[in-house]
Amino acid sequence: MKRLLFTTAALAAIWSVAAQSRTETCTIQSALLGREKTCSVYLPDGYGESERLYPVLYLLHGASGNHTDWLRKGKAQQILDEAIAEGRAVPMIVVMPDASGDGERGMGPRMGYFDQPDWPYERFFFEELLPAVERRYRIAGDKSNRAIAGLSMGGGGTAVYAQHHPELFAAACPISALMSVDDGRTRHEEFAASVRATSPLERLERLSDDEAEALRTVRWRVDCGDDDYLWEGNIRFYTLMRKRNIPLEFRMRDGGHTWRYWQTALPEILTFVSTGFDR
Repeated sequence: MKRLLFTTAALAAIWSVAAQSRTETCTIQSALLGREKTCSVYLPDGYGESERLYPVLYLLHGASGNHTDWLRKGKAQQILDEAIAEGRAVPMIVVMPDASGDGERGMGPRMGYFDQPDWPYERFFFEELLPAVERRYRIAGDKSNRAIAGLSMGGGGTAVYAQHHPELFAAACPISALMSVDDGRTRHEEFAASVRATSPLERLERLSDDEAEALRTVRWRVDCGDDDYLWEGNIRFYTLMRKRNIPLEFRMRDGGHTWRYWQTALPEILTFVSTGFDR
């Protein structure tokens, strides 16, 4: 068994080294925000030589983070390379946008994925960022080849974005999601107010039949650790979705609100979204 584990690890390392994927920073001048915003972009092995169009995953970071978190802390490039090389995920482009604030450690004013006074970030995401990156890179650019996922603050952003625009996403995968400001540990009132105003839980409680039907066109997967302080909001989200007969996969695994947990969640998410892409 030890020899088998060593061999598997060695092969994974070889695949990772051999893969010619790359990451780069994409800068977008935003008229809505009045400044430049950046995102990290993962381009799979073969992107430079092929002419094909690729599916895309938008991967959102958490509070006190930025667009580099999934690469630096989450080992996203290595995880993607290995999942694609092993056939557990299809080659895809991954866009990691920046939603950090202007204060210390990326917190403070203008943090988050939702509109705030004089800071229409959600409008920026859909009206400027998404069209810009899908023009710049060879992205298929249709619902059946577009997915979204994120952790913590980005998990809440994932749930809300897919609720607001189910026509754009084939799959949505909140991880350890901040579903309610009551779940969070924030002293930043503008951020808290933006979370309250977009609560995915409250939206589920007042869904019309047509809105519920639209959410059924999205493949949902929710993942949260059993020791995560945000567990209650994630379970409530699952319960409300089930009550409205909106299918979803729900996983509560051993772990907390940590990068170790999110690193184990990402491979399963890559397989989940790959299964639904129209390749």
